Amino acid sequence: MADNKSPTKVKPPARPSIGNPIARSHSVWRGGMEFDAGVGERVHKIDGNSKVAPSPVETLLNSVGTCTASDVVDILAKQRTPVTRLEVDVMATRRADFPRRVMTLEVMYTMDGAGISADQAERAIKLSIEKYCTVAASLAGDIEYTSVLVLNGKHGEPVRQPMYSKRLETED
Repeated sequence: MADNKSPTKVKPPARPSIGNPIARSHSVWRGGMEFDAGVGERVHKIDGNSKVAPSPVETLLNSVGTCTASDVVDILAKQRTPVTRLEVDVMATRRADFPRRVMTLEVMYTMDGAGISADQAERAIKLSIEKYCTVAASLAGDIEYTSVLVLNGKHGEPVRQPMYSKRLETED
């Protein structure tokens, strides 16, 4: 019986059966519902029971939040209005029946930064969701995505965001 706690030296396949990947992940089961996931030395725990680490769904929500937040930080920095603080809270509703997939997302972006207008921040969020964030674009197009901006302590109104769709790709 193999010791599932020891590091795995198995090299993942060079490429999938179709296409050429630009992103990769490797997961190693560590017992129970716990896994180490990542690439090389850049790994993190995922716990299917949500006891010692985020669950796979929480990891998905973390990915959506940090993907869009990374874009927002980058877009605002390029506009010479850098973010000085940013926190992202992602709330999801899921189907009651299996598969319990995500049906709605509400993402609150709480940020501070001198010179950032609400219009600039809202536009950066919109650009990320519609155009740049790979994670958001990879989710099903029927997910309802709502963003809420809290800029320099001022709470904005919820904004329904259109998700990426193949239709949007053909309109460019």
